[in-house]
This record gives sequence, C-alpha cells and structure tokens, in this order.
Amino acid sequence: NLMTIIDQDGTEEEVEVIIAFKFKDTNKEYIIYTKNERDDKGLITVYISNVDRSSGSTKLYGVDDENEWNRIKDVLRELSKSEQ
Repeated sequence: NLMTIIDQDGTEEEVEVIIAFKFKDTNKEYIIYTKNERDDKGLITVYISNVDRSSGSTKLYGVDDENEWNRIKDVLRELSKSEQ
C-alpha cells in the first residue's frame, strides 16, 4: 500500500506502508512505513510514527516514550517472525 506524506516544509513524498496498528488499551495508532532507502549494511530503513487524527486531518508524530517503543518493538518482533 502506498501513502503520500507531506513534510513540514510542504514537500510531498510517496512511501510504502508496511503495517498500521492500534493498541486497544491506549487507543494509540501507529504506522510503520518505508521510503525503500537502504542503510550502510544494505538493510531497508523503516520509519515508525504515531498517528493523530484528532484535528480532522491525519498527522504523524515521532515516538518518544520508552514504554511505547518497547511495545512497538514487540510488534516488530512478531512481524519479523511471521515473515520467516
């Protein structure tokens, strides 16, 4: 699935959505996507954002809470297991 994101400076970029999910207990929604960039080791870089739909338009924010990160890493581990 492809999605267009708009940076703060108004630049549009098409990205590929890997997975979107919501934690039921916190009602927080997240999206994992890629721009199909590769790092120095040849691995594809992925981005993880918190999705906020409260303002009427969808906005993506970084994840800065350690507990949230740990839960997201668990989702990534499960996703990686299912891909093997």
